[in-house]
Amino acid sequence: MKRFFSWIRSLRRPWPWIVGGSLTILIVLATITVSATAWEYTNSAQFCGTTCHTMPPEYLAYQASPHARVACVDCHLGQDSILLTVPRKARELSHVINALTQAYEPPIYVKSLRPARDTCEQCHSPDKFSSDTFIEIKRYAGDEQNTHTRNYMVIKTGGGSQREGLGRGIHWHIESEVYYYTDDRLKQTIPYVKEVAPDGKVTEYFDVEAGLPPDFGTQVASQLHRMDCIDCHTRISHLFRSPNDAMDAALARGQVDSTIPYIKWQGSQILSQDYTSLDAGMKAVEGIEEWYRSNQPAYYAANAQKVQEAVIAVKGIFSQTVFPNLKVGWQTHPDNAGHLEFPGCFRCHDGKHVSPQGQTVRLECNVCHSIPEVVTGDDTAPVLSVDRPGEPASHKDSNWIARHRFVFDESCAGCHNVTNPGGADNSSFCSNSACHASEWKFAGLDAPAVRQLVQPPAVPGSGQPRPVPHPVGERTDCVLCHGLKAAVRPFPENHADFERSLCTQCHASAATDANAQPGEPATAAPPAIPHSLEGRRDQCLVCHAAGGFKPFPANHQGRTTESCLACHKSQS
Repeated sequence: MKRFFSWIRSLRRPWPWIVGGSLTILIVLATITVSATAWEYTNSAQFCGTTCHTMPPEYLAYQASPHARVACVDCHLGQDSILLTVPRKARELSHVINALTQAYEPPIYVKSLRPARDTCEQCHSPDKFSSDTFIEIKRYAGDEQNTHTRNYMVIKTGGGSQREGLGRGIHWHIESEVYYYTDDRLKQTIPYVKEVAPDGKVTEYFDVEAGLPPDFGTQVASQLHRMDCIDCHTRISHLFRSPNDAMDAALARGQVDSTIPYIKWQGSQILSQDYTSLDAGMKAVEGIEEWYRSNQPAYYAANAQKVQEAVIAVKGIFSQTVFPNLKVGWQTHPDNAGHLEFPGCFRCHDGKHVSPQGQTVRLECNVCHSIPEVVTGDDTAPVLSVDRPGEPASHKDSNWIARHRFVFDESCAGCHNVTNPGGADNSSFCSNSACHASEWKFAGLDAPAVRQLVQPPAVPGSGQPRPVPHPVGERTDCVLCHGLKAAVRPFPENHADFERSLCTQCHASAATDANAQPGEPATAAPPAIPHSLEGRRDQCLVCHAAGGFKPFPANHQGRTTESCLACHKSQS
């Protein structure tokens, strides 16, 4: 180096300046290049997932997510200028130190995120209106046959700007001003909600079981969160499927053979257990093969390869959803885009968030999606209406879902097939297994304050058997609603030993068809369409208008073809 600088000094001017300046420029360019390369590398998903953080669970889930091509920093730092993102990243150096020193406590949760309006909405415009979407959900039961059912529904995504006359559907929550309070780190408990209407009107909703004072909103005004995308889509980039969902997906895709007896139950049970290590979990999965060898010897002898392939598939599911060494699994990170495994929508729409005026945050299936239509096995898929038929005034009551079980009567049959009301065999609208076969553990319909709000006052008995105010069919199971501890209207204690066959010997229903065969709807129910709808859709009035081949009743005058299928379903 001494010789090099001596040589520069020996040069005649201006060469020393030229050489020195050139070297300075090269050093600056090299520094910029190295810095830019380091910046780009530290912004890469590979660095975030494998080098910087101890987060194999999140990285694996991210690689299988819809956002696998979105850089981690786009959400966690934001898509801002380098002048803003460099200081943000500098503050995150503590994560590197914690990773190197193992100074962290699993499971790991994100402590702060950029607001969704600075991240999600950079790609997903909130002003864009999304039309309704038809979806099919495939489910498998935990019985010997892994009974296959298909749920069909229309998702009302919605959105759009209210200036354009839209701002409805699920994405209404983004266009509108909705605030909430929670002291729960995972935001699974929300006792207070505030809605600010476009005209400035404020409506407050209180969880009736939380015991909050009337001025609670004022007390926590500075702690309110405005609802955004991430409040529902909590796991949109890092989803850990629940055991049931993961097994359903594997069976639907053929990764696990659905003809293997009890395989849904076996896989779900293994994936649901807690394990001390990854090896212990893998050994438990391998135990599935031994179970079939011991409990299904004839089947295993003829289908050993199918069982072994299923074990491999369940191992794959386990490796992507359960991480015992980091105490991470599907249970530890709630997914709020739904309401089955976690409270999700029911954090607010649980039927027990009530305003001082008696208005409730609506717990109603068809606010966000249509009533699910359930089909078993290879049965024909149902006809789903994508329009919004008019609802009676009673159905627009914000407490309708809580109230309807108390006011169910023969008038329901004017629009709905009410065979086996309260059942779950999918023989009618009122026996939908997607409603009545599910345990809605996050809904608050049985909260005492809700029952007091919606339940009609008891009428003293007259000593005579009361008439049944609703249709009764051959499949109707009275104790579903009227058992000794039933949630709707329990029967008296002296009826505790009565069998179901005794109910109709004393209690009669004017809406029941005594000649109906098992499975047939009551005569008051809308008649089924006896022919195929192929090529005939929207042409009902060609044959059924007044003066047609088979005219509709006089009380249908003024109805249109769009409303026919809202009540009448095709048998073909």
